[in-house]
Amino acid sequence: MNLRRIFCLALFWFLAVAAHAAPLAPKPFAQGSMKEVATVHAGKPFILAFWSLSCVHCKANLEQFGRLLQQHPQLPLVLVSTDTPEESAAIMTTLEKYGLEKLQTWVFADSFVERLHFEIDRRWRGELPRTYLYDVTHQARAITGKLDKAETERWVKNHF
Repeated sequence: MNLRRIFCLALFWFLAVAAHAAPLAPKPFAQGSMKEVATVHAGKPFILAFWSLSCVHCKANLEQFGRLLQQHPQLPLVLVSTDTPEESAAIMTTLEKYGLEKLQTWVFADSFVERLHFEIDRRWRGELPRTYLYDVTHQARAITGKLDKAETERWVKNHF
């Protein structure tokens, strides 16, 4: 084997290992992102959940979402962390703990968070956790706080 071939194989191996080890990073959630989320899920029901690293009840909801995804792997679930992009590594580590690291994930990327709250829901003032259950017509049911397991499972069964 010549040196060039050895180098190419080593480089390929290194890139494959690095790509496998690198966690996905959350997309920045800024003005207009809510419209993008709605467009991606147009005509389909989905769950949109806002959470934070420092929120105790948020972790209970993440755990519940992890279990739901085991039962319904195709469940359209969008997670938005209200933390900052600088905390992306901790966000992804937390999501990995609950088996949620491969989901569509966002992180607030606007320091004027009130503008984001208003764009998402004019009645929302930022309390967490905040979950929206969108039906096929995108009528949303907003839930603040820890999710009721039976109620959430019933919603999933009715929509999927």
